[in-house]
Amino acid sequence: MRVAIFGATGFVGGYLVDALLAAGHYPSVLVRPGSLGKLRAEDRCRVTTGAIDDDGAVRATVDGADAAIYNVGLLREFPRAGATFEEAHVAGVRRTADAALAAGAGRYLLMSANGVDAAATPYQQTKLRGERLVAETNLAVTIFRPSVIFGDPRGNLEFATQLLRDLVRPPLPAVGFHTGLHPSRGAVTMTPVHVGDVAAAFVAALVDESTVGETFALGGPEALSWTEMLKRVAAAVGRRKWILPVPIGLMRMAATAFDRLPFFPVTRDQLTMLAQGNTAKTDALLRLIGREPRRFSAETLAYLRG
Repeated sequence: MRVAIFGATGFVGGYLVDALLAAGHYPSVLVRPGSLGKLRAEDRCRVTTGAIDDDGAVRATVDGADAAIYNVGLLREFPRAGATFEEAHVAGVRRTADAALAAGAGRYLLMSANGVDAAATPYQQTKLRGERLVAETNLAVTIFRPSVIFGDPRGNLEFATQLLRDLVRPPLPAVGFHTGLHPSRGAVTMTPVHVGDVAAAFVAALVDESTVGETFALGGPEALSWTEMLKRVAAAVGRRKWILPVPIGLMRMAATAFDRLPFFPVTRDQLTMLAQGNTAKTDALLRLIGREPRRFSAETLAYLRG
């Protein structure tokens, strides 16, 4: 099957390309100018150079494809550079869905995010609008909402690597977020899901007609607190870390003053989503990949020692 991929050079995108090739599919990818070096297995993909707002490049990517995967997303906006939630999560979905319909690529898989139903932030609101937009087309759509994704970043941004860089390696105590006034209440919890398992779920759904019209929340096998995740990241690199409990409300006050500055690690919206938690059951992932998902453990975090 020829599969058009939008967002193939990022963290998850590289694993999607690998999984598609391993399953015997032929990726057709859209790559921004100057980013070809980030593409996995370039010689085994059909490459179109262009941006997601380039109608001609989008049409060329889906030309002759049987299916399309939309894996473009932003965690933080940079409006001056044209990087906005509206463009990445809504306009890009509309443009690629229209192109897929016109090209006869009737299958469409969308990468969304866990917790978007809350619609409490512009990130969640635009992700949800993208879901609804594509669901209203005549495409055979499957939507994925993974919890926080981890795995060897292979040169890209990734959750555990950022925890190591920003909180575990520095000599200062690591911040242990909680939503209540006391650390014993309001633990921030997540179900980390391995990037290889997410990619496997996409490829499995691609040829499974029973997944059409479905939305899958993808969670890993354990619900972990923010503090426990920090401890596991530290243990994976052989360190012990002092963790200082900090109410999210206090951090949000600092973010109000500094979150528009590139050096500040989190935005107010990210803190809002963090306070909501990010957990999903593992049932859907088990159904799709047919095996036990990988845990957030010293073994699966071994890449942090590199």
